[in-house]
Amino acid sequence: MSSIRLFALFGLFATVFSAFAADVSIAVGRTNKTSNLFRLSSQTDLGFRWLENASGHLGGYWDTTYSYWQGHKSSARHSLSTSPVLVYEFNGERFKPYVEGGIGVALFSATRVEGEQLGTVFQFEDRLGAGVRFAGQEIGVRLWHYSNGGLKSPNDGINAYSLHYRFSF
Repeated sequence: MSSIRLFALFGLFATVFSAFAADVSIAVGRTNKTSNLFRLSSQTDLGFRWLENASGHLGGYWDTTYSYWQGHKSSARHSLSTSPVLVYEFNGERFKPYVEGGIGVALFSATRVEGEQLGTVFQFEDRLGAGVRFAGQEIGVRLWHYSNGGLKSPNDGINAYSLHYRFSF
C-alpha cells in the first residue's frame, strides 16, 4: 500500500475516532487554483465562555480535520490538520450567528498542490469563518490559508474557501 493511501487511511481513522466524543462537520470547497476540497472534521468544545454580555460571548473549540484535495491538473493530495478556534457567538432564540478565527498546523501528503509549491509538507493553517447555529446544528462559510510561514522556499501557499455543515451526536 502506498504511503499516500496509508496517510489517507490514518487521517480518516484519526478523524472518525476523535469524533465519538465531539461534533462532526463536513465541508466542500475550492482552492484558488480550481482544486476541489473535501473535509471531514471533529470538534471538541474548549469549555469556556468569556466576555459574556447581552449581545453574545466568546468561546472556542478544538478542530481536527482530514482533507482531500482533488486536483484537476495533478494527483489528489491529502492533509491532516489541527487547530484551536476562537468563536464569538451572538445571542439569539432559535438562530445564533457567529464569527470565528483560528491558527493551527497541517501536514500535507506532498509539497505541491495544483500549481502551488508549498516548500514543506508542514504548513500553518489560518482560518476565518462565519455562520449560524440552530437546533444542535451549524451551517457556515470558511476561508483558509496554508503557508509554511517562510520556513523554506518556495512558499507559494494555497488559499481555499468552503461551505460546511456541523452536527452534534
